[in-house]
Amino acid sequence: MFSIKYDILMFFSQEMVSFSANSRFETELMATNIQLVDLLQQLEAQLQHHELWQQTMPSAEALQSTEPFAIDTLHPHEWLQWIFIARMRALLESNQPLPRGFSIEPYFAEAWKQELHYGELLETIRTIDELCK
Repeated sequence: MFSIKYDILMFFSQEMVSFSANSRFETELMATNIQLVDLLQQLEAQLQHHELWQQTMPSAEALQSTEPFAIDTLHPHEWLQWIFIARMRALLESNQPLPRGFSIEPYFAEAWKQELHYGELLETIRTIDELCK
């Protein structure tokens, strides 16, 4: 009888630890997602401030590029708006897993090396990279 009670107690203890770990993971995931939503809004506002946000979508062909950052068909800010921000928002809205381990800031630092006034854009992109490690 003692063994059965002990086994039941151990089972529920393990379930509580598992639940607690899952709950903590979900809380951290939610906090990351909220932060990312804020950073994407900030990035959009910065692109608008620098008059880089576009009202007209590039052609379907331009968006179909298979090159990294669609370098052959889009300007860097177009890729941010129409590919990166759009896809990240779609993933967030549909509760899909986010990509991890990417680093896009070096590309933008190089692409915009003559644009010294884009420092805030680069900082926001760097923060997104760090958040999505």
